[in-house]
Amino acid sequence: MNTSPLQNPSPYHQANTDWLAACDFGLSVHWTARTVPRAGRQLSFQDAVDQFDLDRFLQAVDTSGAAYVIFTATHALQMLPCPHPVVDKILPGRTTTRDLLGEIARALAARGKPLIVYYNHSCNVGDDPAWEQAVGYHDETNDRFIENLCDVVRWLGESYGDLIKAWWFDSSYSIDPRGPHNTVTGNFKSFPWEELTRAAKAGLPERLIAYNAGIGDQFLYTTHQDFWAGEMVNLATPPTGRYLSNGLQWHGWTCLDDARWVYEDPSTAPHPPLYSDRELLDFLSLCRRHRAPMCFNLLAFQDGSVFEESVAQLARIRRALSSHP
Repeated sequence: MNTSPLQNPSPYHQANTDWLAACDFGLSVHWTARTVPRAGRQLSFQDAVDQFDLDRFLQAVDTSGAAYVIFTATHALQMLPCPHPVVDKILPGRTTTRDLLGEIARALAARGKPLIVYYNHSCNVGDDPAWEQAVGYHDETNDRFIENLCDVVRWLGESYGDLIKAWWFDSSYSIDPRGPHNTVTGNFKSFPWEELTRAAKAGLPERLIAYNAGIGDQFLYTTHQDFWAGEMVNLATPPTGRYLSNGLQWHGWTCLDDARWVYEDPSTAPHPPLYSDRELLDFLSLCRRHRAPMCFNLLAFQDGSVFEESVAQLARIRRALSSHP
């Protein structure tokens, strides 16, 4: 039974987070248009999507023992690894013929592993200026941007239905200046989060929603969300219960091996795991007691492979957790 203390001033019923609370840990990758190979020539995004080794990626997920996956649909550049007619209409050349996102979603569903889709609107201090102009971020009013953003999200939700179990929305602070961080460069005084939540629930009303307010921040842009984004830079703030004081399901997310999140520089070697097995086991044992899941980001390379040292560490932790029910 979901018994979150979240109080909503408008008629929003928080979705049931029991399935997320039952997960010990998840695995994520920031596989994006900026991801490079471990060695050799970088492929175009279109070619990289076509050549993404899905079996190899899924093997890493299986070996790690992760209960769920966060996959990055788009990040600094608004380029999606799937067909998307709405994005094509806004700015052609930003989508792919291969539906890699759908293939990943269906393969995870077959394994009983929920998929959380990370989405970034990509309007962040000039990371993608062509997209910022095309989507309406710098218009005098916000109407076109809001409509476009909701349409992009709604199409994905309706197309994938119950294959997308949750959304993790980033960069809230670039479209709403009210929070603890403000990187807005467009004409925004606030943002209609309730409208985006409705669009994000299309295709699956019980889909979970999280809006990131920044590293460690618990600021609520809206009560119309279901779990804490929980971006962290270390393991220094463990959960003290299943829910935060603001009523959101506790959920943490941090890098396991390299704090850069995305492997963008092939001249640098992957960073080894940041924590000892004992540190991870102690942290995750506490998370399990509180029904407070934790997700770890692992470096991913352009061919779809994931840093083996980190996969092996999670596999060891999975076995250790399994022996301590």
